[in-house]
Amino acid sequence: MKSNRNPYRGIDDLQSEFDEESDVERKKKRMDFREKDYPGEEPKKERKDGKKWFQDEHGRMHRQMARMSSLNAYQRHKEIINLYYLSFPGSTELLKPSTSHERTDLDVLKDNHKFIWDEEDLANSEKSWETRMAKRYYDKLFKEYCIVDLSLYKNNKIAMRWRTEKEVKDGKGQFICGARKCEIQKHLKSWEVNFAYVENGVKKNTLVKVRLCEGCSEKLNYGTKKREVEKKKKILRKWEKNRHEKSEKNEKIDNLLVSEEKLEKPAESTSSASAKSSTEIWEAPIEKEVEKSVDDDIDDFLDDLFQ
Repeated sequence: MKSNRNPYRGIDDLQSEFDEESDVERKKKRMDFREKDYPGEEPKKERKDGKKWFQDEHGRMHRQMARMSSLNAYQRHKEIINLYYLSFPGSTELLKPSTSHERTDLDVLKDNHKFIWDEEDLANSEKSWETRMAKRYYDKLFKEYCIVDLSLYKNNKIAMRWRTEKEVKDGKGQFICGARKCEIQKHLKSWEVNFAYVENGVKKNTLVKVRLCEGCSEKLNYGTKKREVEKKKKILRKWEKNRHEKSEKNEKIDNLLVSEEKLEKPAESTSSASAKSSTEIWEAPIEKEVEKSVDDDIDDFLDDLFQ
């Protein structure tokens, strides 16, 4: 006889009032966890749909091949690149050409440029197109004054280069301060600098001229003293020239007066007068041309240079 656990209520405490589920329903619930449709996910294709899918893909491939064959070479290349770019984002870096072995004109000038071309360099300038290009660039530079970079003047390091045509037309380096970033035009001074540099592992030096303002001149002479090129005043130069010309002119006038006085003296006879006049002509002092000294030539050269 079955006894109830709760005799006062007449029912068993462990029993439920709901009907028990069948085995089919319980199995169906267990399968729900395995096969569940997620939103946005395509349903699994069945085996019978494989033939239809193959026919669609085969037809799409043939249509794409027919379309490609109707394009020219440029359009076909553009289409393939666009498909590659859309299919593999970020991989276009592989399409860029490598520039590691390429050399620009600037690279050629950096490797072959020389501050001063000597006779040996000129003889070897026609061996390659790089040296010919560097020599052609060198010929276009103006080598009277230099442009100076004084950014490292405290380390006693300065950089110099020759002027370009545009800088000569603008007056940079001659009428404007020759420092690279200075535009002062007043109180400029000319300096002779023994420029020492290293070129292709060889130490070289050459004497160059620069024109700088007062502030840049102090930077140039930081720790050392360069030689200043003194310029004569125009008034003093003209005065010396006029004095020299007047002295020569006075000497010529004195010589002419002496010869005229001798000719005006009365002659005792025509024969003696003619003989005397002929001897006076030959006895007259010879007019010597004044030769310029080396100092005068140097002064004239500097005067022409700084005009």
